[in-house]
This record gives sequence, structure tokens and C-alpha cells, in this order.
Amino acid sequence: MEYVRGGELFFHLSRERVFSEDRTRFYGAEITLGIQYLHQLGVVYRDLKLENLLLDEQGHIKITDFGLCKEEINFGDTTRTFCGTPEYLAPEVLEDNDYGRAVDWWGVGVVMYEMMCGRLPFYSRDHEVLFELILVEEIKFPARLSEVSKSVLGKLLEKDPSKRLGGGETDAEEVKTHIFFESISWDELYKKKIAPPFVPVIKSEQSADYFDKEFTDENPDLTPPDESDPKAHVGDGVHFHDFTFVPEAGGNFK
Repeated sequence: MEYVRGGELFFHLSRERVFSEDRTRFYGAEITLGIQYLHQLGVVYRDLKLENLLLDEQGHIKITDFGLCKEEINFGDTTRTFCGTPEYLAPEVLEDNDYGRAVDWWGVGVVMYEMMCGRLPFYSRDHEVLFELILVEEIKFPARLSEVSKSVLGKLLEKDPSKRLGGGETDAEEVKTHIFFESISWDELYKKKIAPPFVPVIKSEQSADYFDKEFTDENPDLTPPDESDPKAHVGDGVHFHDFTFVPEAGGNFK
């Protein structure tokens, strides 16, 4: 598994409170390319949140944790599994309706709102209240946000998935052509030729400076070997315990 030393976007936003519109534009654009790639493969992600967005050593976005992905979902296809992180759930998921890939564009809207506003668009510790807010509450914006930023967030956080930015057949192309992203050269961005707005300072290969001490101060807990694996213990003369490779009969090493 690759170690992504730049840490979670959640960590960086927690330290800086808000990101500028330009910095949000860069991250939002890279996230959009990632979601577009998944959708082209027929995969809906379903768990977009700041904790699942990491920065690599150059400051580029990496989307992680694909445990809730659903395959074979193209335009017009739907699923209905209730899953995801409460604060990021799209209205159509809460309504127990069949939903499609537009849920991912709602997620893009939530994380971009967090970046520019420093808070979630809808929040309550009581999940019933939270879900009601997501379903019926009108989105509110800080007065300092530009009209263009309000526009892209409002369109991504449209409660009707059929009217949501990205919810149509052209998917990510709707998002990429919004005026908020007008300054982005998508081809240059795809080739990583646009300099990220922030580059992590990596002191060593083992550097953990961009991870919360709540996690890095924990003692490592090694996963024990699988006792149910018949290859884990072969005969009485095993020289390397827990090394599961068993050569084929008559096999030779060269």
C-alpha cells in the first residue's frame, strides 16, 4: 500500500480553517477528474469526504478508500443501498430512492463548501435533524464568497439529482464547463503540469508531520497471521514462520 505523506485534506483544513477560492478551485478540479475517471469505468464512489482526500508529496489530490464503491453504474443506472457518511449523504439517498452517480457530485459540492466556508453546509449532532436539514434546508453562504463560487456550490448541492450540476448524461463535462473552473486548463491539470497551491514539506520517507498525533502516537498493532490458512503452517520443518509461500512439487529455484 502506498504511503501518501501529505496527509488528509481534513488535517490541512483543520489547521487553516478555510481555503482560498483559488486553492479550492485546484482541489475541486482534481477531484472532478478523479470522479470522472471512476464514472467512465462505471463506478460510483459514494463516500467523498475530506478524510478520504489525501495530498501526495507534490501537493496533488489522491482519492482513497474505495470500500463503498458500486460498479456497473452508468448514466441511467441506479442502486439503492443506504451507505456513506451521514454529513455527506445526498438527499436522494436519505429518501430511500433509487439513486445514480449524481450522488458523487453532491459529495464534491459538500467538500468544496467545507473548503471555502470552513464548515459543513448542513450539520447537527442529531442525525434525524441532520437528515431533515439535508432534505429541506436552503443552503446558506458567507457574504465574502464570490457569486461564481456561490453558483458552483449551489448547483452541486442541488437537491434534485436530475437538475444537479454533473447529474446529466455528460456527467463531469457539466462541472468542468462551469464558469468557476474557467481558468483551469483541464489537459494541463490531467498531466499534472499545473503547480499545486500548497506543497508539503517532507523531511523523510517516514515523515508523519501531516497526520494528527491522535493517530501517530498510537502503538502499532500488527495483524496476526491467518490461522485458517492451511499454507501458514506446513509440516514441522518450516524455517520461516508465517511465511506462506509453498513451492510446487518438484519446483526448483534458479
